Amino acid sequence: MGDGTIWDVERLTESTRASVPMAEQTGVRVVEAERGRVKLVMPFAGNQNHIGTMYAGALFALAEFPGGTLFSTTFDVSRYYPIVKGVEIQFRRFAATDISVEASMTEEQAAAVAAAADEHGKADYDLELELLDSDGNVVAISTNHYQLRAHGI
Repeated sequence: MGDGTIWDVERLTESTRASVPMAEQTGVRVVEAERGRVKLVMPFAGNQNHIGTMYAGALFALAEFPGGTLFSTTFDVSRYYPIVKGVEIQFRRFAATDISVEASMTEEQAAAVAAAADEHGKADYDLELELLDSDGNVVAISTNHYQLRAHGI
């Protein structure tokens, strides 16, 4: 979707961590951000489980975190806010490295969601995401169900 606007990833990381303190606890950080696209990374260190792989709850959190970050690079935060309606995740393989996830939305998709929210006060949309280890292997796939709400409803 990008319109050439590159976002300050340190500021977005701080904003994500301020909004959701668990993001700070997991060490997640925004590493790429532009209008309609974000990429986040969660370090392996500090997010392991009892068998030495990444904890499933940490992977779940990483799958959900991009929703808010993508929202802030795509929609007018003074007019709308996002909520999570549901997340489905399928774990594909053990993860033993840092994990990344990228979320994006086209300009057309964003415009349609915003128009529906303007008309009805809210609009549902989904994000299909892949969580990748540092070798590019898919460790999990998520389907995230969000709702964009207009302020005041």
